[in-house]
Amino acid sequence: AAPAGAVAFGVKHTEGVSVDVLLRGRAEPEAVCGAGARWPLDEGTVLRFSMSRASSEVNDNKVTVSFYAEGGKPINQAGVFLTGVGISLDVDADRDGVVEKNSPNKASWAWGPEGHGAILLVSCDKEFP
Repeated sequence: AAPAGAVAFGVKHTEGVSVDVLLRGRAEPEAVCGAGARWPLDEGTVLRFSMSRASSEVNDNKVTVSFYAEGGKPINQAGVFLTGVGISLDVDADRDGVVEKNSPNKASWAWGPEGHGAILLVSCDKEFP
């Protein structure tokens, strides 16, 4: 997706986004911290970005990739807006009929009438062979 003539790229991102550059032949990714760093535009280079918390509104985070020609002349930019969605498995962990988000019994399980913890029923049969 890089424009013709591009030989390097740089990345900027908002505070709520973490960005890593994975370069071919290197075991560890490089974290993108601040603007100014540039990487060669090589086949096999991967940008990996993630969010560690839910967004406060739609499209409130952004990643911008700038492309550069030989000599460092800017050619073009591409960007993506991100929205982080929070997902939580909430259960009636103390089996009192109320689903609580932060139940202390969510992390453990005990058998019996005074027990606690989620009960998960899984269907493992072959309904459609």
